[in-house]
Amino acid sequence: MRITMIAAMLAAACEVAMGAATPVIVIRNATVHPASGPAIERASVVVRNGLIEAVGAAVTAPGDAWVIEAPGLHVYPGLTDALSSWGLPATPGPARGSGAGTPPNAGPAEAPARGPEDRPSNSSWVHAQDLVNPADRAIASARNAGFTTAVVFPTTGIFGGQGAVMNLAGDKPGQMAVTGSVGQHHSFATRGFSSFPGSLMGVIAYIRQVYLDADAYRAEKANYLASPRGARRPEYDRALEGVLEAPRLLLPAVWAKEIDRMMAFGTELKRPVILYGAHDAARVAGKLAQAKMPVLVSLKWPERERDADPEDEEALRVMELRDQAPATPAALEKAGVKFAFYSGGVERAADLRAAVKKAIDAGLDREAAVRALTLSAAEIYGVSDRLGSIEPGKIANLTVTDGDLFQTNTKIKFVVIDGVKYEPTPEATPARGDATPSARTEEGK
Repeated sequence: MRITMIAAMLAAACEVAMGAATPVIVIRNATVHPASGPAIERASVVVRNGLIEAVGAAVTAPGDAWVIEAPGLHVYPGLTDALSSWGLPATPGPARGSGAGTPPNAGPAEAPARGPEDRPSNSSWVHAQDLVNPADRAIASARNAGFTTAVVFPTTGIFGGQGAVMNLAGDKPGQMAVTGSVGQHHSFATRGFSSFPGSLMGVIAYIRQVYLDADAYRAEKANYLASPRGARRPEYDRALEGVLEAPRLLLPAVWAKEIDRMMAFGTELKRPVILYGAHDAARVAGKLAQAKMPVLVSLKWPERERDADPEDEEALRVMELRDQAPATPAALEKAGVKFAFYSGGVERAADLRAAVKKAIDAGLDREAAVRALTLSAAEIYGVSDRLGSIEPGKIANLTVTDGDLFQTNTKIKFVVIDGVKYEPTPEATPARGDATPSARTEEGK
């Protein structure tokens, strides 16, 4: 047993060394699924210096290439979790306001907030790429499941912080980051009536006020910079700086009436909005398409709580949601809504493809399912010029399987991240669960 483990370690070391010494990799004679077009049979993908150099059936392997013969294998763009906390530390407790001194989520609980000026439950300035731990077991677990990229967000508080697109390999966050500040994460967690905001209405009013304050803050700064002499300089507000930095905001909406509410709210805030959750989105797919509002669909499909009293009666709408949620992606695709998948609290990354298979069984086209795990996520976050499909010039993130991606018995053979090949590794213990929100079991209020 010990000899086998040592041999495996030596093989892995040789593979890394070979990758470093041979920057050109060719995966030859595979079925390639570009995501940006139809599958290509008996095709090759050429990877040089971490980028895709060529792809197609007529591609010839360069003389300096490390050739991987792949008949019977399938090559997909690297899979992406569109809203994740893989690699981020747990952040217990409420986020602190914008006062100087104590960092967010540290120390004892803050004093009760009196109003929006205290910036309660706000860490908008926190950047995910500064928090990622490359050694987090969740990252290796995700790679083993075929994921090469995650859009990670701090999720503690009403203003959670800045998301970043991260490749799931590297010795330090700087090597992993593709781009930062892709959006501001919002949750609608209330703080109890002993402190502001103490209700859902209070949370919405608070978010509205912060964005109004941010617009006024931006205008005040611009006026001061245009003519600083003789003018009082604006007071620095790190919470508003974080709000202004984010190019889009993520709002939770599971039920149809929540989606209606958040569509109107996003229009009011006059900022690009992404909705996440969306299990009931089929009921309002036409409205979403008309508004051109992208959606992130949680792969944690609603289910009855394991410890629920079997004699408790459930509301009809709750049972309908549980039954119909996997059909939502097909309805969104049919309506022309841009959507992507995210883990949403699924504990094991290895279970995510099975969750997508439920959507396929409920009517979602297979190629649309591939796009929802790859190119659509890149398009939603504005990074499709470098990620999401197998095209020359893009980052060489690839997922290679021994069969159709969504077949039950299909195995991940290896992934390529930034041009480096990684084979699945044994997992000692299950990775911790994703902290991103999932569908609730009772209808939103």
